[in-house]
Amino acid sequence: MTQEQAIEKTIAFVKESLKEAEGGHDWFHIHRVLMNAQLIAKTEDVDRFVVTLGALLHDIADAKFHDGDETVGPKKATEFLSALAIDKTVIDHVVKIIENISFKSSLKMANGEDKGIKFTSKELQVVQDADRLDAIGAIGIARAFNYGGFKNRVLYDPEVAVQTEMTREAYKKSEAPTINHFHEKLLLLKDKMNTVSGRLLAKKRHQYMMDYLEQFHNEWNGKA
Repeated sequence: MTQEQAIEKTIAFVKESLKEAEGGHDWFHIHRVLMNAQLIAKTEDVDRFVVTLGALLHDIADAKFHDGDETVGPKKATEFLSALAIDKTVIDHVVKIIENISFKSSLKMANGEDKGIKFTSKELQVVQDADRLDAIGAIGIARAFNYGGFKNRVLYDPEVAVQTEMTREAYKKSEAPTINHFHEKLLLLKDKMNTVSGRLLAKKRHQYMMDYLEQFHNEWNGKA
């Protein structure tokens, strides 16, 4: 099987797997991340095949939709790629991308320890930047409120303080208003970009969110 055929089969698999997914984590999210990854990869020395598969499969079974089980996605990806007879080194790399891509993987445990899987590669950095870009800017704002509505969260509550130093456990259990999510994650992503291209692309999207939040609070407080 050629790489092109493997990619075509992976696209079909992801589309079918995510056809009932929440709007911020559906096939269209995957497609945007793939386009972002391909754009960033043009300026990086990476294995394009690994980047493509990593982008396509990074959210194949997001833990937040599987009772917090972070093993479902890697297992599902491994089984699918193995069935295509993809080289084991490629499968292992893609699985490591899935296991290490999330924002919460960078947070410490409640006891102060960091027990996350330690792995880095240029391919992970590219896919991670691509995923983070889709979490900010105009699309990021839309996704944040879509997920907030999906979880029936309030838009904003001035009485609920922003938690700037959350542990991994606290982040996973958070039910804070959607506006808090901007300060607790989305506004932090610009400075967590790995690649030069990612940082450049993130700058404009970050500013868009800052302008949006200023307008939101002005309207909330009857100033605009």
